[in-house]
Amino acid sequence: MKFCKSKKRITAYVLLALCAATTAYAATEHWNDASLTPQAVVATQADDQNWEQWKASWETIKTDYEQVSLSPGKNASQMNFAWYSKEQAKNAVVRISTHEDMSNAADYRGTSKEGTLVAGTQYYTNKVTVRGLKPETTYYYQVKVNGDWKPVASFKTGNPDDFTFMYVGDPQIGASKGQTSSEGNKQDGELAARNDAYNWNKTLNSALAQHPEINFLVSPGDQINEPAEDQSEKKIQLQEMQYAGYLSAKALRSLPEATSIGNHDSMTIGYQNHFNVPNPFTEEATPTAAGHGYFYSYGNALFIVINANNYNAADHEALIKKAIKSNPNAKWRIVVMHQDIYGSGLDHSDSDGILLRTQLTPIYDANKIDVVLQGHDHTYARTYQLSSDGKQHADFAEYKVAGQSGQHHNLINAALKDSAKKSVYESQNLCYTIADMRQGTLVNPKGVFYMSSNSATGSKFYQLIPQQQDYVAARNQSWRPTYSVIHITKDSFTIDTYDAETGTPIDETYRIVKN
Repeated sequence: MKFCKSKKRITAYVLLALCAATTAYAATEHWNDASLTPQAVVATQADDQNWEQWKASWETIKTDYEQVSLSPGKNASQMNFAWYSKEQAKNAVVRISTHEDMSNAADYRGTSKEGTLVAGTQYYTNKVTVRGLKPETTYYYQVKVNGDWKPVASFKTGNPDDFTFMYVGDPQIGASKGQTSSEGNKQDGELAARNDAYNWNKTLNSALAQHPEINFLVSPGDQINEPAEDQSEKKIQLQEMQYAGYLSAKALRSLPEATSIGNHDSMTIGYQNHFNVPNPFTEEATPTAAGHGYFYSYGNALFIVINANNYNAADHEALIKKAIKSNPNAKWRIVVMHQDIYGSGLDHSDSDGILLRTQLTPIYDANKIDVVLQGHDHTYARTYQLSSDGKQHADFAEYKVAGQSGQHHNLINAALKDSAKKSVYESQNLCYTIADMRQGTLVNPKGVFYMSSNSATGSKFYQLIPQQQDYVAARNQSWRPTYSVIHITKDSFTIDTYDAETGTPIDETYRIVKN
């Protein structure tokens, strides 16, 4: 079913284009005010706290830049660690044991390199890979920071043949800046970070309480809000405060997180200093300051994480091919990226969000990608199964800058104010075919499934596009944080999405079965 053959859908799209051509969009007035839930208790690195306790402990949390992050290794037998320190070690060290008292612990060594300068203090970034992990086993660990061992923490490995991960959209700690709380405070950069980090803790705690089977977390980017494009000391410090709030969640001491680079993460080295990603694609011709795309496997699933702030589609194609060559027998091929080339949000899905659509859609088809997980739009949407229409389309090179961050989407937004240019842009982006419209459980479907996740913190929301696009099967904007739980077995991919506050589903189950 080709989009161009539906007069009804063309009319709807044209009306949408006329509306969008005359309107500038921004985040809505909707946001989640942490002070409205003062009795909520969150498990943080400062222990279990309500809102008042959190505000008091924030004075310590906001400058605690030395918090550890766990990330999946290149396969299920590995775990990656990263953390800041004020002192450079000869070798970064993590010790691992199957005993809580750390008896018979094994040491694993890695690198300690110069990292981010924060408020005049030089921090070092430490990275270690732990190998030889066994499935369904609880491990205890300690990291050495400034010559001292941190308190013992733990994680549990999953079953590679039957595992579950949590998928969250744009935590974007600090994005509530400018809003006014019920306490009468207009959110400056610090108050916004405090608010959003509290809500981030709430979402993680709620999800894990209801779904203890979750093995790791996947984020499509924008962990923090401050891009610090000018690299000024003040903005770098605010960015690091946001990372401190993001990493403050006690859940993240046990929950590995596979993050991607969002447009707000992309302009500094902070991202690559805080996260130790496996198989970084250093061959990128036009990378961003934050680092590169990467890939990893878990059981028979291959995850390919694209740095979509790099508008060079050739880089992404090369990463995909390298990942597949390294994992030729993976049954499930999953791409994670920030910009939503098939979303339904008013701010991005008809402008910079689709800037790569005409190029990535055929690449995903050619490489038999099953699922693409997206962020950026701060709305929830999932598509039908989509395929390329097989035609040649424009690449919009005139709107792109090599290695540029998506944060600079003013370039394309300015161009799209011209009705003629906007008409060409939209017509060229009708580059897809709806391959399968079935819902519920799909057996051996054709095409690729795309999903855009809403905000996991409520720091910022966007409106839905007035007229639902023909490729969208379901969408939602409740102005509340959401998260998805994805369950993968040898032959099935199942996704459910929940309201973070109530734990109730916001959409029906979508399942793909391959036999």
